[in-house]
Amino acid sequence: MGTYYVYASMANKALTKQIDLVNDTIKVALVTGSYVPNTDTHDEWNDVSAFESNGTGYTAGGNVLSSKTLTYDSTKNEWTWDAADTTWTNASVSFRYAVLYDDTATNKPLIAYVDFDTTQTVANQDVTIRWEINYQDPDSGSFFFDAGILRVSL
Repeated sequence: MGTYYVYASMANKALTKQIDLVNDTIKVALVTGSYVPNTDTHDEWNDVSAFESNGTGYTAGGNVLSSKTLTYDSTKNEWTWDAADTTWTNASVSFRYAVLYDDTATNKPLIAYVDFDTTQTVANQDVTIRWEINYQDPDSGSFFFDAGILRVSL
């Protein structure tokens, strides 16, 4: 499990229809620990691509997200963006980050990234990213996990 961060330019690009989170081809790429994320200044795939991981079972450019949804919960006043979990099968690769970007839009804008805190190295193993949001209920103090990549509360 890692920590999610959203690139600052993503909201503007989504609201101005430069990114379509459901209909565009959204990819997730594994990136090495040599990458130094900057959510304020990095806004396009070319800011990250030089640090992309490589290895057996990993495809350059990353995996395409499937089954993408954007849903609104009127009870909680929350939007949730979700997709099917993604897997690289029988991979031998090292990575620290998983970077989400729009492969359809001009200049391939960045959306968000997951920081796994340290470099992860696998040899001939499946690498699966489960899109889950964990949160703490402010009333009970209990922690919960829910499906989703990104959640916005209004």
